[in-house]
Amino acid sequence: MTLQAQPPAVAADSPADACRFVGLHRFDDFKTESESATERTLVSPVLRAPIAWNELVVSWNAATRSNSWLKLEARGVYPERQTKYYSLALWSADAPDHPRQSFARQRDDDGEVKTDIWLMKRPGADVQLRITLGCTNGSAALELKFVGLSFLNTQLQPDSPKSDHRAWGRIIATPERSQSAYPQQEGWCSPTSLSMVLSRWADVLHRPELNLDVPEVAAGIYDPRFGGTGNWPFNTAFAGGFPGMRAYVARLSDLTEVEDWIEAGIPVVLSARWDLLSPGRKPTGSGHLVVCIGFTENGGVVINDPATNLKKGQNVRHIYERENVIKAWKQSRNTAYLIYPETAKIPADPLGHWDKP
Repeated sequence: MTLQAQPPAVAADSPADACRFVGLHRFDDFKTESESATERTLVSPVLRAPIAWNELVVSWNAATRSNSWLKLEARGVYPERQTKYYSLALWSADAPDHPRQSFARQRDDDGEVKTDIWLMKRPGADVQLRITLGCTNGSAALELKFVGLSFLNTQLQPDSPKSDHRAWGRIIATPERSQSAYPQQEGWCSPTSLSMVLSRWADVLHRPELNLDVPEVAAGIYDPRFGGTGNWPFNTAFAGGFPGMRAYVARLSDLTEVEDWIEAGIPVVLSARWDLLSPGRKPTGSGHLVVCIGFTENGGVVINDPATNLKKGQNVRHIYERENVIKAWKQSRNTAYLIYPETAKIPADPLGHWDKP
């Protein structure tokens, strides 16, 4: 495995700096901390934080291999000291034969981990990653392809660029699937959304192996510690495990950035509260994942919504009012899954909110 990490430059503070993204594609600068016949532990150089963040979501893509797993840890580095390593994920595409889980009960005076989000009390630490690649004796370890770090300062409001309306009237043909079609569908909005997006790429790329039914996706991302399928990086790790695919969690500033992805022909998974997407719905007390596939001529948001009751004759495709989507999406601090082929032409990113081409 080739290893290299390029620490990002520190940017000046501005409202746009509420969120920033750093993608690592090569890992030469990671050093081997320990190595055995079944495990290799790599430690990154100190990665300079691009903003004074207090929330961080780390995603990864690793080539899917049987009998292998990955453990991801991270610590904060301040000028005068460093924190402990927080365990962020134990990942395998081979569960239940090999472990896959998030970690609980890590709160201390510096911060805590809430399933898929690392929170720090003191903003602005630099970051050091520790990644362990494991395998059963005689098998090959996972090949790490990509690591993405989505930084967020919750005290700042991101810039909201004005829409240029180029994506208005554009709808991306995307297979429609409802979680209600499955008897065990409780909490399956995320794997259903992921299934729709992967099926879209199966059609575009003529790769039938990407066209997976929802239960298969749910089984591939289930987090027993969390007790569900809504772990954000587990979803993107599953999608990014396919050859030639890139997938990660990002925090965006506004729907105008989603418009850029729609204009590029790439549907976007949004973490948006179901009860806030349409007036009059009863609060569910939990998050929700949907697929934005386009916009109407007047800027309404066209959504494939997994929470569709097919028995009542409802359509998976919904048109939600723009302001309602903004309100619902804001509850997750504008969290999105960006999933696309590595060869795709992705939008320009002047604010630094997603990976560079």
